[in-house]
Amino acid sequence: MKKMKKNVLLVWIAVTMMILSTGCSNQEEKVKNVAPMRVQSEIVHPSSDVHTKSYVGVVEEELAISVGFTGSGTISKVCVSEGQTVKKGQLIAEIDKTQAQNMLMAAKAQMEQANDAYKRLKQLHDNNSLPEMEWVEVQSKVQQAEASLEMAKKSLEDCSIYAPETGIIGKGVMNVGEVVLPALPVAKVLVINQVKIKASIPEKEIAAIATSTSSSITLDALPNQTFQGGKIEKCIEANPMTHTYDIKVNVNNNGQLLLPGMVAKVELTHAAQADVLTVPVTSIRKDANGKNYVWLKKDGRAHKAVVTTGKATGNRMVVLNGLSSGDTVIIEGYQKLSEGMEVCE
Repeated sequence: MKKMKKNVLLVWIAVTMMILSTGCSNQEEKVKNVAPMRVQSEIVHPSSDVHTKSYVGVVEEELAISVGFTGSGTISKVCVSEGQTVKKGQLIAEIDKTQAQNMLMAAKAQMEQANDAYKRLKQLHDNNSLPEMEWVEVQSKVQQAEASLEMAKKSLEDCSIYAPETGIIGKGVMNVGEVVLPALPVAKVLVINQVKIKASIPEKEIAAIATSTSSSITLDALPNQTFQGGKIEKCIEANPMTHTYDIKVNVNNNGQLLLPGMVAKVELTHAAQADVLTVPVTSIRKDANGKNYVWLKKDGRAHKAVVTTGKATGNRMVVLNGLSSGDTVIIEGYQKLSEGMEVCE
């Protein structure tokens, strides 16, 4: 009886060992059959730490030229309207010319009389038959007539004003019938082949902006278009109310799409630090102890690397410590990784 029990026990142990052996074998087989985790990675290299800051700006004309008459009179003709494109030398407006035309006719008659007298008396002078005083008086009258004629011509010319430069007509064009005085603006010509984008910069940020700082301009009024900014002009006096400094970004506007008064978004970009390592912000993980880490790909396996991070710039994070140039950082597919897990791309 005892021998039978012993045999049964031996059989039970043998069966148990077989089951355990089979289980271990299956587990090992499962481990062998696990496919590598598919990931995406990038090799990190030193680059500049680029900062981009956005500001709201307004388009301003390169030059605004007020056009007016040198004399007074009543406007008789207006040839332009607000928003119209004009070329240099194009007629803008005229005042009543009646008085100037009458002055010119009188000056021409005076000139004709003076010339007739000059021709008639010159023969006498050449024959020494005319007193010298009378000859001097004749010459003086000719000179006076010439001066009066030039003045009358100038007065008639001044009855018309022309565009001093190619541009567009701004606000405030006067109308026919209005009385003008000397230097009173009748119209304004805005030169916009190049424009300036004016923006206000907080005093804490103005020092970081240089005349050569890279800039780009976008506008809601012109979607899907980006304009490259040029030289930046900095105002040296702050607004006492807002403690901001104005800057003006020069922008080429040959197509004249940018119009004065348009609201613009100004993006200023400058390198704050050279030769730093950056990784996508999303690749930075945090462990149970609150430490930042990334997953590295080495020899086809995933390995955790604790890192010290700096500033975020857009969608990238500066890494101060924990990475070396040439490391391969896993940037996609890291959610289910564990130390030493086989990975592939």
